[in-house]
Amino acid sequence: MSLWSRIQDALAALATGEGLSVVFDRLRTPPERSVAFTIAVIALSAKMAKADGQVTRDEVAAFRQVFHIPPAEERAAARVFNLAREDVAGFEDYARRIARMFQGRGRDGVLPDLLGGLFHIATADGAYHPAEDAFLSRVARIFDLSEAEFWRIRAAHVAGAAPDPYTVLGVTPATPLEDIRTAWRAAVRATHPDRMMARGVPEEAMKLAERRLIAINRAWEEISERTQPGRTG
Repeated sequence: MSLWSRIQDALAALATGEGLSVVFDRLRTPPERSVAFTIAVIALSAKMAKADGQVTRDEVAAFRQVFHIPPAEERAAARVFNLAREDVAGFEDYARRIARMFQGRGRDGVLPDLLGGLFHIATADGAYHPAEDAFLSRVARIFDLSEAEFWRIRAAHVAGAAPDPYTVLGVTPATPLEDIRTAWRAAVRATHPDRMMARGVPEEAMKLAERRLIAINRAWEEISERTQPGRTG
């Protein structure tokens, strides 16, 4: 059974009058964690869409890119999206649920990647509204991400704010090159699908990590080129 089919089954409980948040809580343990993760992320995206008061076609297209929704499953995703927009629970509630889901394991990487996915959706229409910035800043705090991490992710998506390669790898320009290389390799290992699966990371979250891996490798290449032109290995 596909992920989206399982989501459809979970949503069938809503017909009995249960709230989306109640359904979510029943799915927090394996093997249904992927269902819970996807529902919660869609809910956060829906709440963010309400932040600036409109949902553009570009944002919808970006949402489909981030979550790889098959055409046959778009109705299921749209239903979750609309239910979340109407749900009385605030976005903080969903953000806390996701943060608790990854508390203690698999936290490193998953939550920054998720925040990056939300940034991708927010900026897809070429505009980044103050309400969206406040929303994402609050989500980052609930995720217990540092201010530096928030600004690193923000810089990767918001126009005019190029990401600093040292910040991407969690080092400084004063860090010895060999230590930077070690940090780069550790970041690549942590983002490997096998490692993430072993930490209990849902498949949908692993897809979000692909963008982070690209940024990690690009940061190392840029630093290496600055210090040792022509060498990146």
